[in-house]
Amino acid sequence: MKKDKILNSELSYAIAMLGHTQTIVIGDCGLPIPENVKRIDLAVVAKIPSFEQVLDAILSEMCVEKFILAEEIKENNTEINDYVFSKLGDLEMDYVSHEKFKELTKDAICIVRTGDIRPYSNIILQSGVFF
Repeated sequence: MKKDKILNSELSYAIAMLGHTQTIVIGDCGLPIPENVKRIDLAVVAKIPSFEQVLDAILSEMCVEKFILAEEIKENNTEINDYVFSKLGDLEMDYVSHEKFKELTKDAICIVRTGDIRPYSNIILQSGVFF
């Protein structure tokens, strides 16, 4: 058994298998998940786990070089937007339309579904390298 950090075996494996520039998506419980993309469903009930809890857990084990948010988050979910920037603000980032965001999820290694119900509580994390 792992001692600490991410205990979900599917999520731990997905992070370990990431290559440079590959992506993982953290999505709220309403984000559509394309059929060809692996779903790691962590949602238990509405709001559990939260976007922030899942982001923090993933960041504890993943080397991130870039992130992408939906443009709409700036007006519709400043709480999550501000939280993301408090954690990742020094990295390269892009805002894209929510429609473009959903298109980009088709290239992800997996989508991690949270229980979050706040609008646009979604992020694409691009893997970096630690060396």
